[in-house]
Amino acid sequence: MTDLLISEIAAAVRAREVMAVDVVTAALARIAVVEPELCAFTEVWGEAAVRRAREVDEQVAAGVRLPLAGVPFAVKGRYGERAADAVRLTAAGCVALGATSVPAPGSGTPWQTWGLGSGGRTVNPWRADRVPGGSSAGAAAAVATGLVPLATGADGAGSVRIPAAWCGVFGLKSTNGRLPHPDRTGLSTAGAVARRAADLRAYWQCVAGGDGRAVDTAGGTPSGGDQEDARRPLTAVWSDSLGFARTDPGPALVAHGAALRLDGAGVVRLLPPGDAPVRLDDPGPAWLALRAPETRDGSPGDTAAAYRLRTVNDRRLADLFSRADLLLTPTTPNPPHGHEGPRDRYSTALTWAFNLSGHPAASIPAGFGPDGCPVGLQVVARHGEEETLLRVMAEAEERAGLRAPLAR
Repeated sequence: MTDLLISEIAAAVRAREVMAVDVVTAALARIAVVEPELCAFTEVWGEAAVRRAREVDEQVAAGVRLPLAGVPFAVKGRYGERAADAVRLTAAGCVALGATSVPAPGSGTPWQTWGLGSGGRTVNPWRADRVPGGSSAGAAAAVATGLVPLATGADGAGSVRIPAAWCGVFGLKSTNGRLPHPDRTGLSTAGAVARRAADLRAYWQCVAGGDGRAVDTAGGTPSGGDQEDARRPLTAVWSDSLGFARTDPGPALVAHGAALRLDGAGVVRLLPPGDAPVRLDDPGPAWLALRAPETRDGSPGDTAAAYRLRTVNDRRLADLFSRADLLLTPTTPNPPHGHEGPRDRYSTALTWAFNLSGHPAASIPAGFGPDGCPVGLQVVARHGEEETLLRVMAEAEERAGLRAPLAR
């Protein structure tokens, strides 16, 4: 089942060519083999998942239409089943197999680029001595190894995009506020990771609640649109720093190579740097002030300065997106670090600007760095244009060959 699209699994279950309980049992068996070393889960809900799969089979037999019947997925963290997107996936027939790892409470590090599963630290599927990224750490690791085709996440500073990049899978961060999310600061939003672009399209079709045009969950262009228009290259701007970040040569070169492949395949048309210059102010201080409005000694943080910086960057991004359809960057300025921690490096440097601005963003597998770990290409679109990102991801996979290999 690791090579089947979500739509193909669901179609087979609906046609009763395979039973949901068999799909779920096979996924649980793979988890049992890989999980002791990977540590991607805090909890595996084996018995509950099999019960739910039997319910799906009974509903299908009774003629209930379940668009994602029998599709196994994982949720982020212990309370992930309560998230709005997970609730909608379950209602569509998906079966949650367990809760994926996140950083442990009181970890003392603000970087959140690691996870702690029930059996220990979550490892990067490509190099066990490196972290998988986070905070949706187990989600990306589980998807990269084929334990589940889809896992939900939440992205507050890059928490979906960073692990997607470092585990070599596709990751989608939705427009802030587009889906219900409990984050009081408004910086975090729902998202998901998958090995196949079409699976993220199926996710979005399900959880967006009919918002926007209908899509074909087997892949391809949105239905109801002009096919020729959908194949026309989107204008894109490349930046390896956003005007402030110190990006290592390795991730920058691999991600830029992926951007050139998109251009060469006619997916995007890269504009000369002067056509839409990218010069943002470093969003780090503003993000930190808004996320934790009190300083360590309990005094108020400088939120007024944070809002001023946000306003400046929002104006610059609005100008950029008036000239180009997309902004392309490396997903992270650095490769995956070891389990000892990132020291003083912010792996979020290129991602959290778009949690402040609210733009939807994705990470696409770009290839492998000199360390043998995956690198991600970040793609940012205008507010509300998740469909554009889904199109780019699908065409990156189909036309430019930017695919997510199966780890292990």
